[in-house]
Amino acid sequence: MIRSATPDDVPEIHAMVRELAEYEKALPEARATEADFHEALFGERPAAHAHMAVDENGDTVGFALWFLNFSTWRGVHGIYLEDLYVRPSRRGAGHGKALLAELARICVERGYGRLEWSVLNWNEPSIAFYRSLGALPQDEWTVYRLTDDALKALGGARG
Repeated sequence: MIRSATPDDVPEIHAMVRELAEYEKALPEARATEADFHEALFGERPAAHAHMAVDENGDTVGFALWFLNFSTWRGVHGIYLEDLYVRPSRRGAGHGKALLAELARICVERGYGRLEWSVLNWNEPSIAFYRSLGALPQDEWTVYRLTDDALKALGGARG
């Protein structure tokens, strides 16, 4: 079953984000706290949304965390999927596909033009899964990122 996240899901979301960061060999970069997720998802001005995959016993097995983006070429919103994660012991049972199908349904229902996400080049199991759904890589694009000192330097922050 797929359902919208509630404030009670924040501890599970936080735990799964840390599990994902560990899988991606980037745990030290995962600095977000439960309070950060609560504010982002359920604060006064939510910046993101989440859906939970739960099994027949109501146990959380995965999640999708996403936000709206905008295509200037299409002139409509889309969904950017920041994280999709299914716990390793629960993979292969259709939870990841169900989460993506729910986001695709939201796109269709709301007239959004795209559902996009990034995947690490070495993550062959995920790449194969996404291709099986008809997703295509955008190989002609390279993601750039400013963080920490570089972001502060460009933004004019001191110290």
